Amino acid sequence: MSTSPKTVVITGASKGIGQATALRFMTEGWRVITCARGPVDASVPRTEHWQDHLLADLTDSSGVEAFIRDVKAALGGQPLHGLINNAGISPKTPFKERLGILNGPIEGWREVFELNFFVPLRLARGLASDLHKARGSIVNITSIAGHYVHPFAGSAYSTSKAALSGLTREMAAELAQLNIRCNAIAPGEIKTEMISPEYEALIPRIPLDRMGTPEDVAALAFRLCSDEFSYITGTEIFVTGGQHLY
Repeated sequence: MSTSPKTVVITGASKGIGQATALRFMTEGWRVITCARGPVDASVPRTEHWQDHLLADLTDSSGVEAFIRDVKAALGGQPLHGLINNAGISPKTPFKERLGILNGPIEGWREVFELNFFVPLRLARGLASDLHKARGSIVNITSIAGHYVHPFAGSAYSTSKAALSGLTREMAAELAQLNIRCNAIAPGEIKTEMISPEYEALIPRIPLDRMGTPEDVAALAFRLCSDEFSYITGTEIFVTGGQHLY
C-alpha cells in the first residue's frame, strides 16, 4: 500500500473558511494544494504538508484552465482525494446595500455566477480523472442563503448558491460512475472577514445563540472527504447552529 499522504485541493484559501479548511487537512496529515488571488499571510502556521499555494484568478476561464494545469503538474500523476470548492463572491453596492433584482448591473450577476457556479463545474470536469484515481470526494460550499431569502446576501449570490446546490446533486449522480462522491456544505452566519456588524442582529434567530466559526465548517469538510463518510454522496448539510429551522 502507498504511504504517500492523501491530497486535497481547496480554492479561496487565503483566509476565512478556506484557510481553516486547509489547516484542518494539514493537521490531519493530508497534502494540501490551495489557491487564491493573494498569498497566505506569513503568520499562518503552515507545515510541510501545505507548501503548494497557487496564485490564481478563477474569475475567467483562462485562469481556471491555468489553475487546472498547475494542479496536475503539482500532482505529478498522483491521485487527488479531495476537491473543496470554496471560492466565492458576494458583492454589495457602493452603499453596502443588498444587490437585488432591480439594482446593480446584470453583468454583475454573470461575474457572481462565473465564480460561484461555473468554477466548481469547470474544476470538477478538469480534475475528474485525478479524483477517479483516488475514488475521491468533492465538497461544494453553498450557503443558507441558497434556500431562504437572506437580509444581507444579494439575489445574485443567493441564486448562484441555490444553483450550486442543484449542481451538487447532478454531480453526485453522474460522477458516481467514476467512484467520485459529491456533497455540499451550507454554512449559516460564520464569523469571517466577510461578516459586518449588522450580522449580529441575526444571532437571536440562531438556536445555538452564536455565530459559527470557520473551523465548524472545516471539520465537516474534512469528514466528508474521509473514508468514514464513504457511503455519503448527494447530500447538503447545514452548518447553521439551527438557523435553517426557521
